[in-house]
Order: sequence, then C-alpha cells, then structure tokens
Amino acid sequence: MDETEFWEIVDRTRVAAEGDPEDHADLLTERLLELEPDLVLDFARHFEARYNRAYRWDLWGAAWILLDGASDDVFDYFRCWLIGQGREVFEGALHDPDALAELLDDFDEEIDGDGEELGYAADEAYEQLTGAVTPDLGIAPAPTEPAGTPLDFENDTAMAERYPQLWERFGGGG
Repeated sequence: MDETEFWEIVDRTRVAAEGDPEDHADLLTERLLELEPDLVLDFARHFEARYNRAYRWDLWGAAWILLDGASDDVFDYFRCWLIGQGREVFEGALHDPDALAELLDDFDEEIDGDGEELGYAADEAYEQLTGAVTPDLGIAPAPTEPAGTPLDFENDTAMAERYPQLWERFGGGG
C-alpha cells in the first residue's frame, strides 16, 4: 500500500462517516477488514509514521487552543483525529499549525479533535482477520519527547502571538 492508497482509505471512510469520529473509526475498521492482513499492516505503518511525525510542541499548542486544553492523552487522540482529517489538513497542520484556523471548516470541541478509536482501527482489523495481535511494525520507535521547542500553554499572551489565527477564531486556550 502506498501513501496515496492510505489517504484514499482515510478520506473515503471520513466522508462516509459525515464527520463523526466514532463512525469514522467503525467504517475504517470495516474497510480494512476487506484487505489482506499484510495490507492492513501497511496501513498501520502509514498511520503510525504520521502519528509519530505529529508529536510536536507546535502542533500540541494548536490542539491546546482548539480543545481548550490538551493533556498527554488528549493530544494523542488529537493526532489520530488529525490524520483522520485527510492529507491536506494533516500536512497543512504540520507545515503551519496556526493554519488549522483556515483548514478546518467546522470544529466542535465536543465531537472533533478526539480520534482515539481511529488509532485502533488497523489493530482491530488485523486481529479480526488473523486472530493474532498486530506484530511489531518494524518502523522507528515513537519519540519520547515532542519535537521542537516546548511552549508554555498557560501563557495566553505567548499563545496568542504564536497562533494568531487560531486564537482569534477559537478564543484562547485553557
């Protein structure tokens, strides 16, 4: 499975879910169940690589503003959700996290931003297909610390300066 196929699966299942992250996870698992186990592992590698790439302080700051605060777990689920938004939003956010203010049409902090279940879709599909847990994916281990320079999420002035578009649209962090 190449990168284009990965994103096509993400996009098709997101559109079919009409923006509901839980439905998206269910549809993604169903779609992956149509694949051979090796392709499910390929999908999992693509997902995990992007999940690890998004472990960055600047993206965490954007999540903090969008979600009115973001603990470690909340940021983990946000990264899964961000992948679920598709290639344009994901890559745009990595290029400039403040651009999420323009990249996201609608954002409801009660529904959006939490893609925890998306992170389990490939594992669930693989287990259903094979009866075994997902093996080691053979990719670089997850970083132990976010990339980049740590931010003081509690400093409203610094956050407003770093993320002017997000701050204006979403009214400031936790």
